[in-house]
Amino acid sequence: MSSKKIGYWSVVSIGIGGMVGGGIFAVLGLSVEMTRGAAPVAFMIAGLVALVTAYSYTRLSVTFPSQGGTVTFLDKAFGSGLLTGAANILLWISYIVMLSLYAFAFGSYAAAMFPEGSRLIWKHVFISGAVIGVTGLNFLSVELIGAAEQWIVGIKIAILLFFVAVGAWTIDAARLTVGSWPDASPILAGAMIIFLAYEGFELIANTAGDVRRPQTNLPRAYFSAVGFVILLYILVAIVTVGNLPVQQIVDAKDYALAEAARPFLGSFGYMLITVAALLSTLSAINATLYGAARLSYTIAKDGELPEILERKLWNRPVEGLLITSGATLLVANLFDLSSISTMGSAGFLVIFAAVNAANAALARQTGSRRWISVLGAVLCLGALASLIRYAFQNDPAHIWVLAAMLVLAFVIEGAYRLWRKGHLSV
Repeated sequence: MSSKKIGYWSVVSIGIGGMVGGGIFAVLGLSVEMTRGAAPVAFMIAGLVALVTAYSYTRLSVTFPSQGGTVTFLDKAFGSGLLTGAANILLWISYIVMLSLYAFAFGSYAAAMFPEGSRLIWKHVFISGAVIGVTGLNFLSVELIGAAEQWIVGIKIAILLFFVAVGAWTIDAARLTVGSWPDASPILAGAMIIFLAYEGFELIANTAGDVRRPQTNLPRAYFSAVGFVILLYILVAIVTVGNLPVQQIVDAKDYALAEAARPFLGSFGYMLITVAALLSTLSAINATLYGAARLSYTIAKDGELPEILERKLWNRPVEGLLITSGATLLVANLFDLSSISTMGSAGFLVIFAAVNAANAALARQTGSRRWISVLGAVLCLGALASLIRYAFQNDPAHIWVLAAMLVLAFVIEGAYRLWRKGHLSV
């Protein structure tokens, strides 16, 4: 049995792989557009919120190790009522938004290799092709990419570190000074709109039952993974803003990281980052689709979604897989990068606030310092408020999209409970 357990480095790899999936490739340009020279600060702020939340995940994972992860934690703390069910469905919707972000990034980087006039068409072709192709792979041989996942993680981290190491020599420090920063509000909002670039650390929770010496390895893995990614993102942001004028980054917003490599690595650097982005986003689509389909299966097993989502074919939750893929195709093709990022970050901020609250409620059982989890919940809700305030001032349509996500989660859960159980228990 012990031979099947995974060790510290494997868990760290899962956490880093979950975070450095497609997020940094997709949202870097959007971050710079909002925060300008303060982009490294924005990544640090978002990372600190993730780091405090990682404490709650650490204590809950050690106490309640299971493949259910976040779903299990919320159910343990608050029971399986309407609020918990809606929160779990919101998590599923947020995964769909994350998938859409990865697909959008894959399409953008792939389309950038074609003539400018035809890029829009090619972007949607590649977005749809990536989602449909990976869905088919999940039916045929999900192990194919799964077996290569650690190699892909290693390759993309190596390429990003190479980007940082070479680009650090040509940084124009003037582009990073306080004089190049906007007001505090856009910096905070920019930090929160890119928060979803950190959400992948919660995938560690799903491995907790398979970890050797979880009491020591899980806490070390959570904080090592989040700490490393915070540092990596800050360095990538410094090199990007330090080497390329903000307007050029904004013009190439959807594939900004590749464009940022041009000044010091030329066309080779552009292609190198493009290859890393395509590999990263494709593997992230695979891992997230696999996880989201099984998340729907777990929620259904808990009685919070219809039983049809519990059915498996060839050991795969087929209905959940197809619904997740179909919804991803719609979101990725119909919404722009800013809308997708806002939706994803807001969804995960709500979920992470709930997980922090769960650990605060279970502090005695988990042996936690309750004040840290309370602080985490406050930070997540404050971050969400900052994001909503900025959206209200600059693009009110985003508010309606966020509201629709929340309403949809409650409507799905409420309708199912009324149909299945005849009542709504909070």
